[in-house]
Amino acid sequence: MHWSFSPVVGYWFVAGVALVLLALLWFGPAREKISPPRRRTLVYLRLAIIALTILALLRPAWIHTTITKQAATLMLLLDQSRSMQVTDAAAKQSRWQVLSQSVYNSLPRLLDLDRDLEVQVYTFDAAPQRVSWDEGKFHLPENATGAESAIGHSLEELMRLSAGKRLAGVILISDGAQRASLKHDAAPQVAARRLADLGFPLYTIPLGQARGAGQVRDVAVNELRVPASVFVKNEMPVQAVVRLDGFVNQELPVQLLVETEPGKMTPIEAKPIQATEDGQEFTVGLKHLPNTPGEVKVTLQVAPQPGETITANNSISTFVTINSEGLNALYLEGVSRVEQKFVRRAMDDSPDIRVDYLRLDAQRRELNPPDMQARFTPGKYDVYLIGDLDSAALTDPLWQQLADTVRGGAGLMMLGGLHSFGAGGYGTSSLADVLPIEIGRFERQSFGEPIRTDLHLQGSPQMRLTGLGKLQSLLQIDSAGTNESAWKALPALDGANKFAGLKPGAQTLLETERGEPLLVAKNYGGGRVLAFAGDSTWRWPLHGFVSQHKRFWRQTILWLAQKDIRSDGNVWVRLDRRRFAPGMRVEFTAGARNETGDTVRDAKYTVEVSTPDGRKLPARLNQMTNGDQQGLVLDAMEPGDYTIQVRAQVGGVELGTTQARFLVYEQDLELENPAADRGTLEAIAAMTGGKTVAPEQLGSLVDEIRSTIKQFEVETQVKDTLWDTWPFFMLFIALLTAEWYLRKKWGLV
Repeated sequence: MHWSFSPVVGYWFVAGVALVLLALLWFGPAREKISPPRRRTLVYLRLAIIALTILALLRPAWIHTTITKQAATLMLLLDQSRSMQVTDAAAKQSRWQVLSQSVYNSLPRLLDLDRDLEVQVYTFDAAPQRVSWDEGKFHLPENATGAESAIGHSLEELMRLSAGKRLAGVILISDGAQRASLKHDAAPQVAARRLADLGFPLYTIPLGQARGAGQVRDVAVNELRVPASVFVKNEMPVQAVVRLDGFVNQELPVQLLVETEPGKMTPIEAKPIQATEDGQEFTVGLKHLPNTPGEVKVTLQVAPQPGETITANNSISTFVTINSEGLNALYLEGVSRVEQKFVRRAMDDSPDIRVDYLRLDAQRRELNPPDMQARFTPGKYDVYLIGDLDSAALTDPLWQQLADTVRGGAGLMMLGGLHSFGAGGYGTSSLADVLPIEIGRFERQSFGEPIRTDLHLQGSPQMRLTGLGKLQSLLQIDSAGTNESAWKALPALDGANKFAGLKPGAQTLLETERGEPLLVAKNYGGGRVLAFAGDSTWRWPLHGFVSQHKRFWRQTILWLAQKDIRSDGNVWVRLDRRRFAPGMRVEFTAGARNETGDTVRDAKYTVEVSTPDGRKLPARLNQMTNGDQQGLVLDAMEPGDYTIQVRAQVGGVELGTTQARFLVYEQDLELENPAADRGTLEAIAAMTGGKTVAPEQLGSLVDEIRSTIKQFEVETQVKDTLWDTWPFFMLFIALLTAEWYLRKKWGLV
């Protein structure tokens, strides 16, 4: 507390005014006109007026400091999820018991702190719930029963609930493992960063061991990998990751089961595994050769073992579509080269695929078969292969007829060659619109001239799968885990065509190591089209890759014929995935095609989704731009097998009915892997400037937070002025009035 002065202009000015005013006291009324007492009265009044004037010019102020406490809140966030029931603490206590004991032991300190700060207590699983105070006591639940532990979402909810408040901190007591459903799966690190930005510290108290007691003896089958669809008599690889905890040096069989009749799972193959250390993981691959088309359920399982607490994760299942076959292909070549011999030989092992081969002469068209128009008629062939054939081999009306047939649903593949693509003059033919690549009108390799380097790749290109290629069934030449390495092991191509560019919507499935496209796919109307720049896959079997060569060409023909689409008559339904967690969005597509393969745009659809217990779920359908239907199921919560049935009608006439199944797997987020995660708690506490302490240190932490209460005291300086107040002004006026009144009364005015 102190006085301060802010003189007008400066102290020298105030001093000058004071001297002038004091000097004027000498010039008062003549002594002979007034008695000494009256004269002294006037002098005193004038001295008082001068004093007030000087005081006003000095502008004094009385400055003093006031301290006010700012309201703040301390929040306790207690993990009440089921993993807190794991008994991995000392004296066989559960994590929840340790938590409850720590909180109750710290209750007196929390009550004391509550006199200065607002203390709020929440439990959480999917979201925080407020715990009430009653006569100074907490009422914690007896057991931890939450189905998930959404740490990040709960911290964000706390910040929303405390909006506008100042937090002294948040104390999080948990095992640290985030096990949240998709709806509540917010990263704890993001919430911690927001707390740090607001200046609110987060203190964490970890509970539990890195490996929970529920994992001591546990078999977990995870990450099932199986193609969404395979063809009859094609090998179906099934792969999964199996983790063994508590079964060291014990041989366990991993078994593959396939649905052979509705509801009947038949063992197909088994493979033993044996762990040499605890927690060891195995990638197990089994296979099945389906003989019957349809939709089948596939399960990989290990039988429940004695001592396992959790058995729901001992198996993993999904659905696979087995496509039927039986199709015709026409292979057109301009020269009798090696490639066509090996391609036809690869198809000889597929009795359900018939390949007709024709050699056409582009320089002597009159020698070509006269029935080409009939061969290009829709329905005559499912797939057309064009090798090293110049576009001059056929008239443009015939190429236009082939283009129309492909638009109607047939498959087309052009292979590389000296007179393929632009080099063959297809840029000016009716197939220019069908092919997925850009071809300049002036691209042409004339007969007899040297090879044009601008139309062909130099050297020996090595094939490499693109990201999209890894997902395509026609490029699965080996098991899922080794397919990519199998492609890398194949011999390089003996040259390839150079593509000037790709059309919008075209997808590159194979490329060179320099990123040049080698295999490009695109739909044309209702048909599928491939542009393959290479013409030397015959090198594969010569280097020992016989099975890969056969598999590639077989699957390419089947893919072009769209045998990977599940259909029932003219109506089809497709799911991109077959396994879903409870509550996940289940998306599917459906549609109907006419006899020529075109989409029926004016069809009316009805959808029924059957649950495992026979109930019906609603499903929404929205028409896409191409006329197909996009479907959505939102309420698939119950674990088990679901069936989507789609029915289509046009003008009251039924087009057909089809169905597809999907699986909602049983999920126990909390107990499938109840291991604690101390590292996450330490990391998010450090991000906010907080710290991590042991459960028994909760009381000391509360005392430490109490010692920081001064941080929430705000000092405010208050300035009280006297010279600019109304009492000061009234006193000044009163003195002037009294002095004038006395002079008037005494005859001095």
